[in-house]
This record gives sequence, structure tokens and C-alpha cells, in this order.
Amino acid sequence: MSQELHKTVLLDAAVEALITAPSGIYIDGTFGRGGHSRQILSLLSDTGHLLGLDKDAEAIAFAESLSSENKCFSYAQGSFADLVSILKTRQISGVNGVLLDLGVSSPQLDDATRGFSFMNDGPLDMRMDVSRGMSAADWVASASEAEIADTLKVYGEEKFFRRMARAVVEARKKQAILTTRQLATIVAEANPAWEKGKHPATRAFQAIRIKINNELEDLELGLEAAVDSLLPGGRLVVISFHSLEDRIVKRFMRGKVKGPELPRGIPVQERDLVREYALVGKAVKPNEAEVEQNVRARSAVMRVLEKVQL
Repeated sequence: MSQELHKTVLLDAAVEALITAPSGIYIDGTFGRGGHSRQILSLLSDTGHLLGLDKDAEAIAFAESLSSENKCFSYAQGSFADLVSILKTRQISGVNGVLLDLGVSSPQLDDATRGFSFMNDGPLDMRMDVSRGMSAADWVASASEAEIADTLKVYGEEKFFRRMARAVVEARKKQAILTTRQLATIVAEANPAWEKGKHPATRAFQAIRIKINNELEDLELGLEAAVDSLLPGGRLVVISFHSLEDRIVKRFMRGKVKGPELPRGIPVQERDLVREYALVGKAVKPNEAEVEQNVRARSAVMRVLEKVQL
């Protein structure tokens, strides 16, 4: 098995925030190539345990290798959105921490055959789990102009969503769009305002990837599943890489800290409220040294939520 170069973002900060009990049970909901997992395992006692999850079959192959090396580690192929059912099948009633490192990994981006990147030409796929769902090529071929435009606007925050959607529809009438280079060229030519240092197809590719993999829907489900699984004193640590993800995480965590809305008119004072969750510190971003070593870390934001021990 080849070991692709993968620099884990916010490695020390994330694991330090996650581990509160060396003998506890932890979840790495986005195993990838095991960077965070190996660090977590180095801090667990012999009675601690880590469960790694990933949708990507290639990531699971690395997880299988790690499980043969370390008896404190096990794995499952699947989405962190399904965490509650995955734990139930393993008869795990609660965990001490959940780590979610969102988005696409460096090996996925760098492997042209996966179709995630506009920098390397390859088949237009973009699925994290290639065994199921619609590929990006199939979606681009069948989606209406309105659906493409809406996807680029909502998931990519792309200003020129209408121009790009129209260009894609016109281009597919002439020739099937089957490769990343084809799509990148089409949307780049439809972008009239190229930004310095940013490929003009960046937001469009992000949007389509998010759409194909149901990333934001999975994130919302996964956040709920994670807090539902936490034991008192347990922590949810989330690393996000773009504003859409971070807004969802920030809103979710603040909502948990605030608690449920009380009916208007009920005379309850702040001191009478029982807070089930608390934020741990402020949002953390990579320092300059980490960004210099790994340019993909520049947009990372880490947030931490703890279930209070009442």
C-alpha cells in the first residue's frame, strides 16, 4: 500500500483538545490517512479505544492496516452522520470525544483518478465513496440549468453562478463533460473576474463536490449524532475548511450552549438555567509556520464543544 504524503492540519491542537481521559473511547469521524488517529492512540492508555470512520474505501484500507498494528483501534466504513447506529451495532453507549476533520483530504485531491481537483486532469467523479451515488459527470450531464446555478450559488458562494451554469449546459449539448479539465475550462471561461492566487474554477468545484457527497447535510446530521453520543465531560472537536462548514458548526455549537428556547413570559433567570454544553476556548486557526508548511491549512478553523458534567 503506497503511503501518500498527507499533512494533518491542526494535529497537536485538535488531539490536545479532544483527549480528556486516556482510558476513554474516542471517535475519529474522518480517518483519512490516520494522522489524527495515530496521535490520539499515542495518548491513550491500554484500556482506551479509538474507532475510525471514513466513507472512502482507500482510507479504510489504511485503517485496516492500523488496526492490525494497534489493539486499541478499530474501524468502520461509513459516514459520521450514521455515528449513532454505528455505535449501537458495537454496543457502545457513549464516547469521551468525537473529532471531525471536514472536507476533502490531500490524497483525494492529489489523485487525478478521483476527479476532485481542477489541477490534475482525470475522470469527473468526486465521490468520496465510489461504490454508491451519482458521479459528478452524471450530475453535470443531467441537472437542469437552474439546479446547477443554485448549487454553485449556495454551496460555492460563486458570484457568477448563472453564467457558469449556462456555459455548462451549452457545452454539454456539444460534447459530454467527462473530465475535470473539461469542466474547469468551461467554468473558468465563464468567470469574468479571475482573482489573484485563486483558480477561477475553485468555487464551482467545491460546490459540485459538496453536492455530490451531501456534505452539508451529513455535517448537520453528524453534529447531532456526535453530541448525542458524548458522555458527560466529553468533547466534540471540529475542523472546517470553508465558510459554509464553519457557519454550520458555529451556529450548532452556540445553539447547544444556549439551550432550548423557553416559552415567552416564563419568569426564569439566567442563574436558574442548566447549561448542558459549553464552548472550550475560542476558534483556533493554524499559525504562520503551519500554513507555510501546508498551504491547504490556511483556511482551517477548529471549534470545540464540551458536554458539561452536571
